[in-house]
Amino acid sequence: MSIPFKLHEDRFFDSNPTVRNVARDLYSLIKNAPIISPHGHTEPAWFAENKPFPDPTELLLIPDHYVFRMLYSQGVAMEDLGVPTRDGTTVEADHRKIWQIFADHFYLFAGTPSAAWLTHEFVEVFGIDEKLTSESAMRFYDHIEAQLKKPEFLPRAVLERFHIELLSTTDAAESRLEHHKTICESGWKGRVIPTFRPDGVTDIARPDWQHNMNALREVTGIDITNYASFITALEKQRAFFKTMGATATDHGVLTPYTNRLSSSMAEEIFQKALAGKSDAQDAAKFTAHMLMEMARMSSEDGLVMQIHAGSLRNHNKIVFDRFGLDKGCDIPQQTEFTNNLRPLLNAYGNNLDFTLLLFTLDESTYSRELAPLAGHYPAVKLGPPWWFHDSMEGMIRYRQSVTETAGIYNTAGFNDDTRALLSIPARHDLARRMDCNFLAGMVAKHMIDFEEAKTLSQELTTGLVKKAYKL
Repeated sequence: MSIPFKLHEDRFFDSNPTVRNVARDLYSLIKNAPIISPHGHTEPAWFAENKPFPDPTELLLIPDHYVFRMLYSQGVAMEDLGVPTRDGTTVEADHRKIWQIFADHFYLFAGTPSAAWLTHEFVEVFGIDEKLTSESAMRFYDHIEAQLKKPEFLPRAVLERFHIELLSTTDAAESRLEHHKTICESGWKGRVIPTFRPDGVTDIARPDWQHNMNALREVTGIDITNYASFITALEKQRAFFKTMGATATDHGVLTPYTNRLSSSMAEEIFQKALAGKSDAQDAAKFTAHMLMEMARMSSEDGLVMQIHAGSLRNHNKIVFDRFGLDKGCDIPQQTEFTNNLRPLLNAYGNNLDFTLLLFTLDESTYSRELAPLAGHYPAVKLGPPWWFHDSMEGMIRYRQSVTETAGIYNTAGFNDDTRALLSIPARHDLARRMDCNFLAGMVAKHMIDFEEAKTLSQELTTGLVKKAYKL
């Protein structure tokens, strides 16, 4: 008879017993704290409609670019994983077969955060007491499929079960927020709020820019024919998002380059974009200018401004052409903050009413640029490790790189930044363990005492994120 598989209670803690014991004690104090998820990409429709989730493959695999990125790197075709093509070409539709392929290759994820998150989901969320293997694949599938049909796995019940106190979605600037309205009018006590994401209308290089602009015209009722009316429309939408509970904006850019254009130059580029005649240089200038404008608006309306910089999107053109966006082929690139952000920070960085949260995929900037910026400008706070670095070692590297210069109170706690709802408790649990482990190391070195560590663990779990996002 096989021994039931369980997660080790000391997983991810230091092998040094002195550090491990302190980490364990700290973790016991915060492990059951409510989850604050201030930035992510779950679908508001889930909570508006509150329908059962589909089968395991549809829920856990097909939307997860972490999963098929790894499998693709090992020669597994995306078509075999059921990833939809842009032209509608037939792909594998048998979800049990896709799950079997995933299970056959699950060993590839050893040592990765994906393995940590998925294993946590299997054990803690679905109550499975064995390892995922080729042989156990269909038992996993049948068990998860049965669980998803239960009332406690409906989207709203999941938030309540996981003690998610707040969940923020990410929503296009031109959105009508219909699903958020439905949630608000339903009487449900769960708190799901939007985040204002204007990239679709501020990045004039996007192929869907004209489409998004038409949507912005419709939702605001403003005939956007010039730059001034464009700004008015954005300000109107920001105010609307605030009435729906939003506390933050989010801006995904290749570089954090900021520079204010003259009114005439902004108008000239905007008119070129409307006419379909703008080029890459125009787009770079306009994006830099719009980051300045977004900072100005945030300093006036109080919305926290997030900048996620440094992802070269769709690096693999063949995959992008066949499958489209968010298919695991975005690659980090070297990113410079000190000079690129100087115009913005000189304009708004000393404003106590403005908060700028910075995220990077270039870890070399943590100690060289980001920690010194956050350690000086009152407006700047550092977002947690992001995307490729929200891992066990990535979180430790982050704390080691920024704490001496920026301290802990110039960071913003943790956010999961996920599309996968059922992974949220796993991601937060991992972050809490790594933070406790880092603080335990400081206690073991007599840099702080245990009482200080207790306070800091609570701040890192809920306190700092509430302050940073004005919750």
